[in-house]
Amino acid sequence: MKIETPRLTLRDFTPADGPALHAILGDGKVMAFAEPPYTPAQTQAFLEQFCIARRGGLACVEKATGQLVGYLLFSPLGEQVWELGWFFRRDTWGKGFATEASRALLCHAFQTLSAREVVAETIDTGRAARVLEKLWFRREGAQPVESPAGGRTLLYQYALRAKDWEREK
Repeated sequence: MKIETPRLTLRDFTPADGPALHAILGDGKVMAFAEPPYTPAQTQAFLEQFCIARRGGLACVEKATGQLVGYLLFSPLGEQVWELGWFFRRDTWGKGFATEASRALLCHAFQTLSAREVVAETIDTGRAARVLEKLWFRREGAQPVESPAGGRTLLYQYALRAKDWEREK
């Protein structure tokens, strides 16, 4: 799959993406709301087994630099239901890449794949929640989970239905 936006190219991962993907998944601040940072071996296994073999995510490349700046989870969960998520390199935070890339994937999901719903989840009530709400996702619920930092926190579930996408876009 390949999707273009004004500033980004979303494409399938290749084996050559390993070091750049590790710069994202190995960063403790990037992974603070998900799980402990990946080791190089964990990143390589994730790249090979999930990103490439299962096509469980897309590489987000900045056109201006040609550099991998993000990982986008875009995976089918069931009949006409897709899951969306992301991790972006810390030095790209605040540039609107997550919003731009996610909006392109939502267009693809609803217009090309005829998705009925796209879902997401996060424990981050700051940046990630704001991006999801900017994209017209609605908070659907929450459940207690173990926090990556230790202790308990809430995992918030979000959803965007096709009818709401059509009304808002």
